Amino acid sequence: MNSEKIEIFDTTLRDGEQVPGCKLNTKQKLIIAEKLDSLGIDVIEAGFPISSPGDFESVSEISKLVKNAKVCGLTRANKKDIDTAAEALKYAKRPRIHTGIGTSDSHIRYKFNSTREDIIERAAEAVRYAKSYVEDVEFYAEDAGRTDNEYLAKVCEEVIKAGATVLNIPDTTGYCLPEEYGQKIKYLKENVKGIEKAILSCHCHNDLGLATANSIAGAINGARQIECTINGLGERAGNTALEEVVMILKQHKDLNFHTDVNSKMLNEMSLMVSDLMGMPVQPNKAIVGANAFAHSSGIHQDGVIKNRETYEIIDPAEVGVNDSSIILTARSGRSALAYRFKHIGYDITKNELDFLYQEFLKIADRKKEVKNDDLYMIMETCSRKIG
Repeated sequence: MNSEKIEIFDTTLRDGEQVPGCKLNTKQKLIIAEKLDSLGIDVIEAGFPISSPGDFESVSEISKLVKNAKVCGLTRANKKDIDTAAEALKYAKRPRIHTGIGTSDSHIRYKFNSTREDIIERAAEAVRYAKSYVEDVEFYAEDAGRTDNEYLAKVCEEVIKAGATVLNIPDTTGYCLPEEYGQKIKYLKENVKGIEKAILSCHCHNDLGLATANSIAGAINGARQIECTINGLGERAGNTALEEVVMILKQHKDLNFHTDVNSKMLNEMSLMVSDLMGMPVQPNKAIVGANAFAHSSGIHQDGVIKNRETYEIIDPAEVGVNDSSIILTARSGRSALAYRFKHIGYDITKNELDFLYQEFLKIADRKKEVKNDDLYMIMETCSRKIG
């Protein structure tokens, strides 16, 4: 049975860049955009063109540069925004305008001081206007996570009639539980007239640490595009992490999904974005963190040395990492010590190992981690005694 493709929509350069302190200049954005294009991303959201002259320039230059991916510009549901986005995207080989409006009662009442009927009218009008510029129009229902499903379905029906090709269903505040978000996508799939004319898209935030889980639940229930960022960057607690989505879909073949992303470039991509944005990746970050394939517990180390799959479900090479890391600490056992000695050129006997291990523990109790220099010193200090 052929697997279904999940399109990957990267918003590192738009939503990811909204993190305080992560502002990029046009040159830096072009470096990331080119790498995203070679990574196999389907849609690159290049920015919010009307927000500043610099953002307009970035979207325009990215449109000229990108060869394969669709290039997307964000707008609010008004003509000036859409005019500006269309102008910025005019050089793109495959342009997309991403327009939308808030649909939750909270947004309608407090943000827009409006009514449900007016919001539907404004949404459809924005999509029709964007459609006059480009064929590919994505509509976002901001705060869809807290919008009741029946009203959300009505909004979706009207924007599909107006020409929307993609329906973005954001969990803007990161409030939804996976089952809840999945059921929302399922409801739309089953109750929106004309839904076969559009792709449902997940755009989830990580306020409760559920962005990736919600996105996968959305895909299982009918979404065929996931919006995400490198390293999970984004406002507040961040967005769905691209590397997590790609590897979940790759590892769980039972889901019968695939992406076109070259996973072997994920670590390199993560390091580049971290460096250019000045945002360190937490060591325990899934897939691309420094400790993602590191082992310090003696029991774990022994298992990994005997068979990597004992404690690793992903081959590090699949995400561009050279090898698993055996970190020597006071919790490490003899097999890990022998492994690391062999790694630096020493084949030691069992009797030698027993002796070296006692010396190793003396250092390990004083230090957080025993490095190669320490091992050389242990070997030099003990070689005469062993001999």
